[in-house]
Amino acid sequence: MDAQGALLDAFAQLGIDARLLASAPDSGSALVLDLGGVRTPVQVKRRSLVTDEVAGRLLAEAAGGSGVLVVVGDRVTETARRLLVSGRVGYYDLRGRLALRTDRVVIDAAVEPVRERAARTSALSGKAGLEVATALLMDPEREWRVRELARELGRSVSTVSEILAVLRRDGLVDAGNAIADTGLFWQVADRWRASPTYLARLPSPGDASRMTPLRLGLDAVEHEAGWALADSVAAAAFGAPVAVRSGQLLDFYVPDQVVARRATTLLGTAGSISDARGAVRVAPVPAVCRRRVDLDTNPTEWPLAHPLFVALDLARDVGRGRDILDAWTPEGRWARVW
Repeated sequence: MDAQGALLDAFAQLGIDARLLASAPDSGSALVLDLGGVRTPVQVKRRSLVTDEVAGRLLAEAAGGSGVLVVVGDRVTETARRLLVSGRVGYYDLRGRLALRTDRVVIDAAVEPVRERAARTSALSGKAGLEVATALLMDPEREWRVRELARELGRSVSTVSEILAVLRRDGLVDAGNAIADTGLFWQVADRWRASPTYLARLPSPGDASRMTPLRLGLDAVEHEAGWALADSVAAAAFGAPVAVRSGQLLDFYVPDQVVARRATTLLGTAGSISDARGAVRVAPVPAVCRRRVDLDTNPTEWPLAHPLFVALDLARDVGRGRDILDAWTPEGRWARVW
């Protein structure tokens, strides 16, 4: 596994959003961390053995550079670890330790040693698998190239290649990595879980004091991450045969746990579902909040989640929801994959 891929996988284990840059700038930055909406560029360097002497050279090279430097090594000695962290250079010891310190985050955590990782048996066993699967489902006829898909998702080539190989083995995609049938949708539906937090109030799009910290993303719906309206109200907006009553609870996906916590702080939590004005759930994959839809016929003021994610919401209801899915084929540019 390459150094960037190994580091991406380590961050993913800790639930940290890290993505490959499409092209590294002159500074050499190859990754970017998204920490509560703040993007931090990361330079990655690979060394087999990181001693205190090697650490000293890395510190000198990092002086005055932009972003943060992380060295990936098969082994990082204890002395080198202390030197690197005190000098604001991160390290990933492939034996199972990741450390990084910036003005906004401090990481010093155990991760799975690379040499002990077992071969993947299930394509959808982790977040990366769900990201790959939902990307394929959103463009079901597209024949993805591995590097193209890895770049799109900000995942390592090795991880994406491994996931696609298992999907092909299980007959869920064809030789060109295009969707074979509805099987992949229903396998994703079985793993599509996000617990709601019920809100006492809804945010007002005109309230700038709350729009900014809540990252509603209403100014550039199809170009930046933000709140995505989902479930029954969104399904009705897309033409699904579902009845929506006046004052129906609005169910949103939000980009991350930071936004969900801010929502409860600024808008309050409801004592019961009957008292709630809305609900927020952390999106299981980033694409939910990054691939929102600004529909002309949308009767609400909120951007909609992509029909795929609305369908996955409905699929959680094995009775009514699946009956709706049986009768619903999205109009326009969206394909039915269920």
